Formats: sequence, structure tokens, C-alpha cells
Amino acid sequence: MACGLAIFVACQTGSKPGAIIEGNITGFTDSVIYIARAIGDSVSTDTLPVKEGKFTWSAQLPEPMKLYVGTPRRYLELFMENSRVTVTGHVDSFKVLKVTGSAVHDEKLALEKSLDDIDQEQDSLRGMFRDQAITAEERSAMEKQFDSLGKARVARIKTYIRTHPASMVSADMVRAMAYEADWAELDSLYQGLDAGVKQTMLGQWIARRLDVVKRSAVGETIKDFTQHDVNGKPVKLSDFKGKYLLVDFWASWCGPCRAENPNVVKAYHTFKDKNFDVLGISLDENESRWKEAIQKDGLPWTQLSDLKGWENEVSSYFGVQSIPFSLLLDPNGVVIARNLRGAALHQKLAELLP
Repeated sequence: MACGLAIFVACQTGSKPGAIIEGNITGFTDSVIYIARAIGDSVSTDTLPVKEGKFTWSAQLPEPMKLYVGTPRRYLELFMENSRVTVTGHVDSFKVLKVTGSAVHDEKLALEKSLDDIDQEQDSLRGMFRDQAITAEERSAMEKQFDSLGKARVARIKTYIRTHPASMVSADMVRAMAYEADWAELDSLYQGLDAGVKQTMLGQWIARRLDVVKRSAVGETIKDFTQHDVNGKPVKLSDFKGKYLLVDFWASWCGPCRAENPNVVKAYHTFKDKNFDVLGISLDENESRWKEAIQKDGLPWTQLSDLKGWENEVSSYFGVQSIPFSLLLDPNGVVIARNLRGAALHQKLAELLP
């Protein structure tokens, strides 16, 4: 997804105290460092000279926010308000550089510390996944354990959000969930934030995102749409009315999508004679690669695309910003599940279509 670039406006002489970062990173050999912040769906970036690992940056921030400090290869997430902050440490430990002087960053560190035990268990499992000697049964058990840990992690983050409603870290966690979370869950977390947080730029972005996510929330009837299939023929969503339908957003260049395709193929063949179908919406731009992936992965269902990539009109309307992503619709076009993958897809279909 494209990001716009702009330059920060530094603090003007005589203005109220702003944000200042004084950095001293040993071992840093690059001549410049970048400091960026998200503004809506775009990014504003400053490029600063670095001498012997030292740099200074200043700006007037309209509200506490997350900055990204670093290079294209490594960066630190720094929560910042209008205060004087020091960043120190070694270049080889960039993501854990020591930050002092920012109260909101201290909140972020406290949240991360509360998640340490889960993160360590997940890291251990990732290492075990690479062991070629493990059996299929062991791998399946580890995957279930990993998923369980992931759910426990999300639960802790939700608890943090609900118990720290005035924190911009909480708002940032809601923002992070706004890409995949169900609308009802996301709305509940957002409504729990303090009024002042909701009025910030980040809070207003979340509110706009909620409006988009609601279009495909569980219980919503999906708006009809039309796109062209691989033969250039226009196909409507309403053409599938009367069937349980998995609307599958994917792309030929998306590794996780291609890895999930065999699972969707299996579900299709298992339930296609029980009033079930699949409709693919591709976020491809290259027509030949799109069609080649369909052939190679053996995808027998209808495939649509406007070949606009992330600007695909259907995916943009429903706010899809991460793939693979899917919506399961009932015969009336009402969303009954979102983003089912792996065994969860088969389990849900088996409940609906025994």
C-alpha cells in the first residue's frame, strides 16, 4: 500500500515547548537517520544527519503519538509527546534502545513487559517449528498451542485497553486491531476510550475505520458489487444468492494466501454439493500472474479482479488491508463469519452443512 511522504515542521522560536529527541547510538555508521509518524493512512518523514551516532530532532506534536526512528533496515517504535527524550544504546539492539523522558513510552514498555511470558513461549514454538524431525501430530499440537497463546495475548491487550482508557498506547492497540478485528469487538474497545482520546487524530481515524469495518461486520447484509472474471465477463455478488458463499480476498504475490489455497480447495470439494461456493477477489495488478496462480493452485471457483492491486474497488470498500481475508455469507448475503482459515473453515462449514 502506497504511503505519502512529507516533511515535519520543526518548532519555531518562541512557540510552546515541543518534542525533542537526542540520540546517541553507538556503532551506528549510517550518515542519516529517519524519523517518521503516521498521519491517517500516510506517513510524514524527517531525514536527519548523524555524526558519530549522535543526532537531534525537534518538532511540535499536536498530540502524543508513535514515531518510527531508524533506517530502512532497522527501526525503533517510540511513543512520544512534547517532552525532551534521550535515545541511547547500540545499533545491534535497535528495537530495545533505551528511551528516557517520555511518559507515554513508559506506558508502552509496561504493556510489553506484561506480555513477555507469552512472547517468549511463542518464540520458543517458532524455533521448534523449524525442526524438520517433528511429526505431523506434534506440529498440529504446537499450532494449536501457538493459537491459544495468541488468543491469550490479545485478551491481555484488551484488558490493558479497558483499564487504561486515557492512554494513547491503548488507542494505538485499538488501531492495530482495526485491520482484522470484528466490528462489534472493535466498537466496544473504542467506545471504552476516554472522550479526549477519541478526539485526537488517531481517535478520529479509528472512528472512520469503524464505519468501514461495519460494512462487513457479522450480521450485516453485504452490498452487491460487480467485477470481471478471468474472461472479462461481469459477475455480480448477487449471482450467488441462495448459496453459502466464501468471499476470498487473495493475490498471486501473497505467500500466506497461496499457502491457504489448498485448504480452501479442500473445503470447496468437500461442501460444493451442499449449497456452498467460493468467490475469489484478487488484489493482483498483473493479469498473467493472476491467471497463472489460479491454474497452478487449481482454484476451480469463480475468480474476479479489477487488477488495481490494493486499490481494488471491492476490497477498498470493505476496508481489506491484510490478506488472506475472507467473509462467509449465508444464502441471503448476510455475513456469518469473518476470516476463517485452516481447520476453523471446515469446522464452521460442517456445522452449517452437515
